[in-house]
Amino acid sequence: MNQARHFDTIIVGAGFAGLYMLHRLREMGHHAIVLEKGSGVGGTWYWNRYPGARCDIASMEYSYQFDHELQQEWNWSEKYSPQPEILRYANHVADRFDLRPYIQFDSTVVAAVFDDDTNQWSVTTEDKTGVPSIASSTYLISATGCLSSPNKPQIKGTDQFGGRIYHTGEWPHEPVDFGNLNVAVIGTGSSAIQAIPVIAKQAANLTVFQRTANYAVPARNSELSVKQRNQIKADYPALREKAASTRNGHLTEPNSQSAMAVSEHERMEQFETRWSNGGLAFMGSFNDLTINEASNQTAADFVRNKIRETVDDPITAQQLLPSTMIGCKRLCVDSGYYETYNRPNVALVDINETPIESVEPNGIKIKGEVIELDAIVFATGYDAMTGSLIKLNVAGRNGVTLTERWRAGPETYMGIAMHEFPNFFTITGPGSPSVLTNMLPTIEQHVNLLSKLLLHAKQIKKTRIEAKLDAQTAWVQHVNAIASKTIYPGCNSWYLGANVPGKPRVFMPYVGFPDYVKRCEEMVAANFQGFEFTA
Repeated sequence: MNQARHFDTIIVGAGFAGLYMLHRLREMGHHAIVLEKGSGVGGTWYWNRYPGARCDIASMEYSYQFDHELQQEWNWSEKYSPQPEILRYANHVADRFDLRPYIQFDSTVVAAVFDDDTNQWSVTTEDKTGVPSIASSTYLISATGCLSSPNKPQIKGTDQFGGRIYHTGEWPHEPVDFGNLNVAVIGTGSSAIQAIPVIAKQAANLTVFQRTANYAVPARNSELSVKQRNQIKADYPALREKAASTRNGHLTEPNSQSAMAVSEHERMEQFETRWSNGGLAFMGSFNDLTINEASNQTAADFVRNKIRETVDDPITAQQLLPSTMIGCKRLCVDSGYYETYNRPNVALVDINETPIESVEPNGIKIKGEVIELDAIVFATGYDAMTGSLIKLNVAGRNGVTLTERWRAGPETYMGIAMHEFPNFFTITGPGSPSVLTNMLPTIEQHVNLLSKLLLHAKQIKKTRIEAKLDAQTAWVQHVNAIASKTIYPGCNSWYLGANVPGKPRVFMPYVGFPDYVKRCEEMVAANFQGFEFTA
């Protein structure tokens, strides 16, 4: 085991959160290091290389805003740029701000333990070969991301399959060719909805195994012209300010009317306009789609009718119709997803009607018969928001572990800190807006908030920062109270951990970006109320 090295701050993860946190800390004079499991920067965009992978938020918005020159020099090629381009952007940022010397790649954090006597965190990592090393720090910051711990289903016989098995969250770095192969995709969430149309064009036959039908709206993706890019760049400050005022940090202005306050003709006209424009802005068709079930029903019916119109086979179309409210699960953005089921080489299997019995050496068995396959793609998502944090094996004061404390669900103070875990902070953790927003501005807001917190501790000559229990309890109650007024807790989504067997059902994100920012500003103005500074 290598001799322990000491830092002011250890950051876990070299995605967009880790890169910006490292940049800010270096500006503040911190001796900081990033520990990264992968061999390169990019986080989610380093691992998610599956066919069709791209962001569902417009690239000109899904980008850093902390540096004016960076905004002006980078040129996105498409409205929704693909994964390779987003990864190039992350690499450009790492190089432009000279961050690589302070990132330790191929280092998986396997334990993080707080020493109450020395006020230090001891972090153990393993390299690719399993060789451990230890580093220590005063502060420990998790930038592991909300969607970075793949959820791998346990299906009988998977280890006996003779073909290739892939997971969308851990895609190979070398090209994968499905040409002339019989392929199965298990799952119909966001990554599946992006991958299925691309795989269908390559494979001899594609069988999609669906547990729950999901809503998808068309992306209407297109190339960005030089003129379009320059128009946005010329007005970036105003556009960023406008986006910060919306509920989820997206630039598209939501409708100020209720769906129930207009005629059916006006409703359909508004839905049609948003559908034609494409993207997540569909949920802004009216101002009450996430809080009024009757209004939500009108939007859900509209999308269901679109599915019926698109899919030729009425039985397949019926299977693809979601039964939940629209938007209580993450709304998917697609490019030809429903049209794919009109291809002669694509079949849909509803595993509620015909469950998967087992994976056999030559395929998947349902109803006693084997569908012969050459490859299986698990598009089964992630252990969202808490999975990657639990995997760090964090132990705080008196040896209490994060796993123990979160057994009934995650509890944080404002999504950034936990009682009993001094000097341990999370970027876009549970209890913050995170996955309900445009993640890049949300990340920047969190990093800036943490930077102010650490600067405050330095100014008052304190080195231990811990969330107070009463503040944490009150915050958790507030998060739940806000969520209870919406449709979000109303269906089994990964927002509640419902996709992971045995995970407690707790709604994890905070609803409302501007309100959250306001509360953070009030907390800072009140000398970081809710935090205890000692040592």
